[in-house]
Amino acid sequence: MNHLRKTFEQKNATSAQINANTPSTSDVSVRLHTIGEEEAGQRIDNFLLRICKGVPKSWVYRVVRKGEVRVNKGRVDVEYKLQTGDIVRIPPVRVAQKTSSPVPNARATKLPVIYEDNALLVINKPAGLAVHGGSGVSFGVIEQLRAAYPDFKFLELVHRLDKETSGLLMLAKKRSVLVTLHETIRLGQMDKRYYAILKGELTDKETHVRAPLYKFVAANGDRRVLVSETGQTAHSRFNIDQKLHGYTAVRVKIYTGRTHQIRVHSAHLGHPIIGDDKYGDFELNKALAKQKFDRMFLHAHELRLKHPVTGEVLSLTADIPEGFHRFINKHA
Repeated sequence: MNHLRKTFEQKNATSAQINANTPSTSDVSVRLHTIGEEEAGQRIDNFLLRICKGVPKSWVYRVVRKGEVRVNKGRVDVEYKLQTGDIVRIPPVRVAQKTSSPVPNARATKLPVIYEDNALLVINKPAGLAVHGGSGVSFGVIEQLRAAYPDFKFLELVHRLDKETSGLLMLAKKRSVLVTLHETIRLGQMDKRYYAILKGELTDKETHVRAPLYKFVAANGDRRVLVSETGQTAHSRFNIDQKLHGYTAVRVKIYTGRTHQIRVHSAHLGHPIIGDDKYGDFELNKALAKQKFDRMFLHAHELRLKHPVTGEVLSLTADIPEGFHRFINKHA
């Protein structure tokens, strides 16, 4: 009898906990959503997956196919691209409750702005800050900026920088802008240039590296890249900016945007980036860290592209960090 009572109580407790975490039936109803400018350009299936957090793709395809989802009172297929002003009928679905921002109030701060208008936000990302949370990182640039700009209806990363890399990082304020800029990158029409300090002394004023890069996940879950004929094509150009004692300050142009491209290409040359904890000289890095040179010396310095809305040519620059100048002065 005691055993039955205990089982009954456990079931009731579990049921109560589920009910407490589940929206009531009265909270579930048909919704009408008007597409804003920042949402235009995306497919209806992707829109539904975003706005109905947690629903499976099979649910999205089913309700669209059955006509339960309507746009301007008419049926659409899953490939329909939403337009500004479209009115979307969203059928009843239990959506996940919004959780509080993972960004502490003290860190919900704006980062140095290089350029901003109604379409774009370009910041100067500090070294040591990941671009987004995940893999042991509670929050990154995107979460921090969304918390710092709560009035922005849309804010997404256009491209990424490694956590250890500082410099220009571009974000889109409208989905249509994001789509346009991704196409700009795909066509190689965004000119990205970096500043770095390498181990050793380069001799040629200009060095091109064309070495395919293969991306994989190491046993510890870390993302790694190596030069391999089975990898994707990659092209970097290194120009000497200043020769130092035992080091070389270089300007780097990338013609492709592969993961860790500059880091792996410089190591492939035999001149890894100072402070690189994945592909660099680990003993040298330890020695330099004791001298307070404890960052990776790679900086996204210049960005040149056509504005996705106006077509105006933008030439943006993030000043070379003080730590670079201090290193150069010490080893000049």
